[in-house]
Amino acid sequence: MYTNMVNYLHEFNFVTVLLRLVLALLAGGMIGYGRAKKKRAAGFRTYMLASVGAALAIMLSMYEYKMMQGAWAPIVAQVGEKFDASRYAAQVISGIGFLGAGTIIATAHSQVSGLSSAAGMLVCVAVGMTAGCGFYSCLIVGVICTVFVLDVMSPIETAYKRRIRNITLVVEFDKMEDIQTIVHLITDKHVKIFDIDVERTEFDGKDYPSAVFTLKLDRDNTSHSDMLSSLAELVCIRSVHELIA
Repeated sequence: MYTNMVNYLHEFNFVTVLLRLVLALLAGGMIGYGRAKKKRAAGFRTYMLASVGAALAIMLSMYEYKMMQGAWAPIVAQVGEKFDASRYAAQVISGIGFLGAGTIIATAHSQVSGLSSAAGMLVCVAVGMTAGCGFYSCLIVGVICTVFVLDVMSPIETAYKRRIRNITLVVEFDKMEDIQTIVHLITDKHVKIFDIDVERTEFDGKDYPSAVFTLKLDRDNTSHSDMLSSLAELVCIRSVHELIA
């Protein structure tokens, strides 16, 4: 009975088409739910639509192939039509590049965000195609791996980056002369300065100086939080925060 059920699920009929679309919808929703909670550009509905669209594209290629081997066979033989079922999948992969590029944006201080969302969209489309072609075991493993990487690994990666010695800080201050005070505090803590990129930021219609500091912390005496709190205590500092890629 189990074998008959498995064979039935791999057939191409209304029930299996409905099942594959629902699975694609659920898989995309599971992946997109975590992104929506984090307020990412590509969220819950975007992932669901991408997954369902990929499943539809794959099933369309399967349907066309089946029809050309069956009901359309006389016409195909007459006109000599050739069919490549893989071209649908190739076009889906190419097309998702445009959607993925739309989630990648350049933010302030030459930072780039949205790379994980773009990669997630690519994986979500592959998951949708997996559901569409009825590769159920791969679908389950693929969704588990994707959710693990996007949701479980994210805080672990952030915690790791906060423990490494290299740190990039954005510091906003009152006037350009204050940069000397900031540099003195940093060097007094035996922190090495790799680079200082001075910029200007606008606040309440006025321009204030700011700088992006690339630092290497002392191995024994200075942590990320200690560096941030020490700078925040300076009277001349308007704001300070860490850039985490």
